[in-house]
Amino acid sequence: MPSDPLVIVLLGPTASGKTALSLGIAERLGLPVINVDSRQLYREMDLGTAKPTAAQQARVPHHLLDLRPPDQPITLQEFQAEANPCIDAVLKREGMALLVGGSGLYLKALTSGLRPPAVPPQPQLRRQLDALGQTICHPLLQAADPAAAARIAPADAVRTQRALEVLYASGQPMSRQATAEPPPWRVLELGLDPVDLRGRIQQRTEQLYSDGLVEETQRLAERYGDNLPLLQTIGYGEALKVLAGAMQTAEAIRITSQRTRQFAKRQRTWFRRQHNPHWLESNDSEAEAMTLIERHLR
Repeated sequence: MPSDPLVIVLLGPTASGKTALSLGIAERLGLPVINVDSRQLYREMDLGTAKPTAAQQARVPHHLLDLRPPDQPITLQEFQAEANPCIDAVLKREGMALLVGGSGLYLKALTSGLRPPAVPPQPQLRRQLDALGQTICHPLLQAADPAAAARIAPADAVRTQRALEVLYASGQPMSRQATAEPPPWRVLELGLDPVDLRGRIQQRTEQLYSDGLVEETQRLAERYGDNLPLLQTIGYGEALKVLAGAMQTAEAIRITSQRTRQFAKRQRTWFRRQHNPHWLESNDSEAEAMTLIERHLR
């Protein structure tokens, strides 16, 4: 058996079936699931992030969920400071670990040992950027650090602010400061990209609204304010408009589904350019995944 521990990465666009497959793999291997979804890091954001349910978390232990309240943004460096010891502990105990998520940059940072700039949060600057709004901030980033802007979606206020924060605090673009030191693991990347993704996205979007996305958004807005950057992300942004009477639920579902498809397209592009997974293509993806894993454990 190879001496280096094995880190299994299950990746894929949103709504591709990662949660269900990860539970099956985790149960068969006796492993916890280590979350690498950037929005699931925050407490109280459950439906809108498609976080594993209480029943699913009862089936298999999950790590790196609910790390902070949503008004305390987590930088990539802070996420790594939480994730790396967690991975090391599971590897020491089990000899392998299972990472699951669709946040490409976070996955890449862990598997390649990316070291982002060590710039602490700048609360005053963040308040100023909040006041400017994302429609101004993202073009500012495009002008100052085009490479970073190309990796950050125009609607992603959290990452846009972080890139501007690094730029203004250090005087150097984030894209020029990152270095990498690969960790001492073997990595097996498994990818999900089902042909029926469009229908899966539509079905899940309808289910999220049926399950209470608007009500969850209302609770978050009442506690943290409707200008919370994470409430501008997919699903929550449309639900806010429903609450304000500016949009009907049917239209919110349509736009959420559309934004989700656009996001999934960006995820697919990232995974194909930045990763080299074994794409699971059989009707029994769990069996196919286990065959690949067992091959790497020999």
